[in-house]
Amino acid sequence: MGPIQTIDDLLGLLWRRRFLIGAIVALGMLVSVMVALGRPKVYETGAVIQVESPVVSSTPGAAPTPGVRSAQILQAVEQRLTTRENLIAIIERHGLFADAPGLSLDQKVAALRASIGFQSVASVSQQSFGTPSSVSALIITARFADGEQAARVANDFAQGILDQSSATQSERARETLAFFQQEEQRVATAIAALEAEIAAYNSQNTDAALGTAEASRDALASLETEMRTLDQSLAGFLGERGAIEKKQTLRETDRRRLEDLSAQIAVVESQKAALETRRADLTAALTRGPEVTRDLAAFDRNLTQLQAQHDVVIARLAEAETNLRLEELQHSEHFSLLERAIVPEYPMGGGGKKLALMGTVAATLLAL
Repeated sequence: MGPIQTIDDLLGLLWRRRFLIGAIVALGMLVSVMVALGRPKVYETGAVIQVESPVVSSTPGAAPTPGVRSAQILQAVEQRLTTRENLIAIIERHGLFADAPGLSLDQKVAALRASIGFQSVASVSQQSFGTPSSVSALIITARFADGEQAARVANDFAQGILDQSSATQSERARETLAFFQQEEQRVATAIAALEAEIAAYNSQNTDAALGTAEASRDALASLETEMRTLDQSLAGFLGERGAIEKKQTLRETDRRRLEDLSAQIAVVESQKAALETRRADLTAALTRGPEVTRDLAAFDRNLTQLQAQHDVVIARLAEAETNLRLEELQHSEHFSLLERAIVPEYPMGGGGKKLALMGTVAATLLAL
């Protein structure tokens, strides 16, 4: 056949090959329709969970910031719900993949994990740089060949999030309250023990305490005066006794006077010994004064720190009690089911007609 030079030659060529072109187009159209009809239908549906703002703020004067703590709770709950054990329980509860007996349990778990999705809706509140992101809602989607199964699975996951999030928040509130109750008891016990130790230390070092140092110095000066007086009396008694003892002949009165002088000297010496002991105690107490002052200052610092810690624990304990009360009354930040998943009427994506039309066009081009 010669080259095609005019449109009439082209039309003539197409007319002569009309049966072959028609057969190829018909075959391509048939294959496209069969492929479009044979595509597996996938139905997708979703449930929506909303993050409810707290009715009452647990911190006086602070504006509630919904979604910040809920983002962490939702992440933890999602991880629990997508564990292998929980997915196996959902497969058994809803009879999933019953039409595919050839799939192993691990394959069913992987298919279920791939068929569900969690999409967080960020909050529109203004947040500064570095603050954790907050969420206002969570969308749970499920995709299955059976629309009713997709709706049941999505609602099951949504209910699981509601149940576990509520249990998680209540458990955290109770654990926080128990922790600060233990801390309050621990700090109070430490304060009582330290106060008892300070009292015992003060009783053992009364003379060396800072408040009695001046009195100890005055007492020491008085002791010195008394000791000088006793020394003078003792010197007089000893001198008189020596003068009597030098006599050649002692009269009865002299002997009685010597006995009196000996008794008075013994009394003065015992008094002087007592004063010397007292002077040694006062001197030692004044020597230990700076050390006792340092120890008492250290005790005061430790007591101040414990009291400050106790004040903080008491404030946090009151906040924990308030949080637990708000959780029990459902007045804190919580989750609610905004929209349940419904059975979809049409499969997702569609595209059957488009696929058949594209196949027909491709077959026509191939035929030409």
